[in-house]
Amino acid sequence: MATSREASLPTGTFVDTTPAPAEAAHPEVGTTSAPLKSAAFFIGSYCKDYNEDFMLCKNENSDPAHCLKEGRKVTRCAMDLITKLRENCEKEWEAHYKCLEKHNQEYYACRKPERTLNECVFSKLKLEKVIPGASNTPIHLRENTIYN
Repeated sequence: MATSREASLPTGTFVDTTPAPAEAAHPEVGTTSAPLKSAAFFIGSYCKDYNEDFMLCKNENSDPAHCLKEGRKVTRCAMDLITKLRENCEKEWEAHYKCLEKHNQEYYACRKPERTLNECVFSKLKLEKVIPGASNTPIHLRENTIYN
């Protein structure tokens, strides 16, 4: 017969005191999760080459310091696209990411502002939203969806 015992959890805050390497210092993208999620497919398309270089580097060596240069390139590329989104489609982008914030970051609840954002980004930046692995008509292009 099994005996029961009390759970023992450590108390206190865990802090990693290891300093970051000096070469890791780089500005962050500077936006929260909803704007990043709204722009995610465009970032994936716009920064595809940099992302692939970074992933190839990560496959070569599991040491995080090994791929800092490639990681900085990905960050700079994402920052560049976010700047272009703000300059060209700020109103549409803001409407979409605020909808995502309001609806627990669920894409299905924000298809109308998403379509408007996609049209703006395509017309002004010539970027098309492509969903990796989508074989049929992508959900954001379907006319008759359950949630509009």
